[in-house]
Amino acid sequence: MKSFNFTVNVEQNLIRADVFVAESVPELTRNAAQHLFDNGHIRSDGKPIKKNMKLKAGTALEIEMPDAEPIEAQAENIALDIIYEDDDLLVINKPRGMVVHPAAGNPSGTLVNALLAHCGDSLSGINGKIRPGIVHRLDKDTSGLMLAAKNDRSHVSLAAQIGKHTAARVYEAIVVGNLRENSGVIDAPIGRSKLDRKKMAVTEQNSKTARTHYEVIARYCGYTYVRCKLETGRTHQIRVHMAHIGHPVAGDTVYGGKNDPLRLGGQCLHSREIEFTHPSTGERLHFTTDLPEYFAKLLKRFEDISNG
Repeated sequence: MKSFNFTVNVEQNLIRADVFVAESVPELTRNAAQHLFDNGHIRSDGKPIKKNMKLKAGTALEIEMPDAEPIEAQAENIALDIIYEDDDLLVINKPRGMVVHPAAGNPSGTLVNALLAHCGDSLSGINGKIRPGIVHRLDKDTSGLMLAAKNDRSHVSLAAQIGKHTAARVYEAIVVGNLRENSGVIDAPIGRSKLDRKKMAVTEQNSKTARTHYEVIARYCGYTYVRCKLETGRTHQIRVHMAHIGHPVAGDTVYGGKNDPLRLGGQCLHSREIEFTHPSTGERLHFTTDLPEYFAKLLKRFEDISNG
């Protein structure tokens, strides 16, 4: 169990305990913080405190972080749409609605569970038993191409290419509103939101550089079909950046408001293309995939409306 000690400064006088904890430990989600309060792991003068307690300047808090219980993913016979596979890696077309790896609330039915059944022990172990083979992630409701590594050497190579931006990832999305420019670059740092620890936000505090290139493919009444190329790979990057410029991804009720007028049940975002250098052969590989049914149907719907 890890423990941290923090002291309320003068500028934070009478700050709520939960707000103070969120500011002191940015990586702690709101649910995780609530769990710590409920179980007496956040104390002042050795006594557990409540989340709504007002803290005076000079108050010292001890925050205990219990060790996470280890989770080991289990193999499950789940069909995979494999675009390419060899002894080093797989290129997978992830369906919308599939979580990438097990976590609290999603212990099974994930891409990792499917990979374990398909590959057995032939997956990289760099990310441990909970995320074997996973080089990069896609959000649950983002569909499309992603990489998985079968050995540690391939994992290191692929991860390095993503980190150095030599691997290209191109997404397509439908966003709300009519973009003013036909192309552009969104250069805005992304970090954890101070208002909601589950969300990311454009912020200068505890953030990382983030750049998204976009170009318009087609325009429809009230919506724009765009192609986005990632220069960096931050959590929820495209979703955060498009919402930041006032054009959230259609169906994204996390960053675009609670309403979903198109009834998409999730963001309309698809990983369409991926390009990288093969870890063993040095060959430059490029893969593309068709738009999923939900995406194609929406485009057809817009085309029909545009044609009268």
